[in-house]
Amino acid sequence: MTRPSGPMPRSRADPLPTEITKFTVNRSTFVHKDARDQFEMRIHRRLIDIYDPKPKTISDLMSLALPSGVDIEIKM
Repeated sequence: MTRPSGPMPRSRADPLPTEITKFTVNRSTFVHKDARDQFEMRIHRRLIDIYDPKPKTISDLMSLALPSGVDIEIKM
């Protein structure tokens, strides 16, 4: 079997825009309106294209052990 000419398609991870949610809360419950804390939560997303996936690859991705707070969504 010969290799086709030209560049081979590769699997890659493309970063999507980071979703940033900002929260501002008062430090005090009653007085000191000017004293505030600011927090932000960032959600980083990646799009991974897998060309020519094999059934074992799909089953391995579905049974992948991920830490808490990390999710995976598989679309075919």
